[in-house]
Amino acid sequence: MSEPTGAARRRGPFQVGDQVQLTDPKGRHYTFTLEAGKNFHTHKGSFPHDELIGAPEGTVVRTTGNVAYLALRPLLPDYVLSMPRGAAVVYPKDAGQILAMADIFPGARIVEAGVGSGSLSTFLLRAIGDQGMLHSYERRADFAEIASQNVERYFGAPHPAWRLTVGDLQDNLSDTDVDRVILDMLAPWECLEAVSKALVPGGILCAYVATTTQLARTVESIREHGTFNEPSAWETMVRTWHVEGLAVRPDHRMIGHTGFLLTARRLADGVEPPLRRRRPAKGAYGDDYPGYGSGKDTGTAESKRGASGGQDATDRG
Repeated sequence: MSEPTGAARRRGPFQVGDQVQLTDPKGRHYTFTLEAGKNFHTHKGSFPHDELIGAPEGTVVRTTGNVAYLALRPLLPDYVLSMPRGAAVVYPKDAGQILAMADIFPGARIVEAGVGSGSLSTFLLRAIGDQGMLHSYERRADFAEIASQNVERYFGAPHPAWRLTVGDLQDNLSDTDVDRVILDMLAPWECLEAVSKALVPGGILCAYVATTTQLARTVESIREHGTFNEPSAWETMVRTWHVEGLAVRPDHRMIGHTGFLLTARRLADGVEPPLRRRRPAKGAYGDDYPGYGSGKDTGTAESKRGASGGQDATDRG
């Protein structure tokens, strides 16, 4: 049985064509591709690529200026942060959440809209493997070209599970029996009808949006569409720590807000979503709001009892 695409590039001695990440004494990273006969140059001197070819990972090399560099293959989070960009990349912290919370599994059939620079596509392809299917849609041809080059550079060859289409998802989506749909775009609510037809019952829609207004409109549109369960929304923030002897404290800088994530699951055909048991804050919805859960009627006995002074389900001990 042959190895999965790209696996051979992740282990063993360094070979020509491998990506190498050097770390200097100050923790700064430098990434390059190994080529026979070439030299790596810095302001601290140089060394030949041939010194690394055939050497194991974790090798320390020294420049002509006697500065030591640790040589390792870049991890996927390192790679996507240093890859050439057309559009902003999906940060590893968000890609990791998508893989976990959208339950991406080997062999999954996935549709992705908004390829950008190919960061999330690379994470998804590595998770689904050669037997899965990822059909990515990108409106801009220049972004699609950059993403294609980045993905192929990481795996060392075109990935057999990937198909890339230049165009709008809602105009071109023809896939059926899709397990997951990932939307990284300005107006994901415009694609709900097409996505609903493509997803299998129980399939997951995951949207990645940048602003609170996009988040609110996407969630309310999913509720109003009626073919998904109640969506969940969140964001993640990462704070590193300084650990040096007794000086253990959070770092002064952190990766804060990058975007919001939300997921919802496709219901079986003909099934209406259960009414939500909730009591929205007064003024959360205007009188003219047409969507599900408007201020005129929350639609649940629990909330009506709460409004009349009764005990709400969320208040019971």
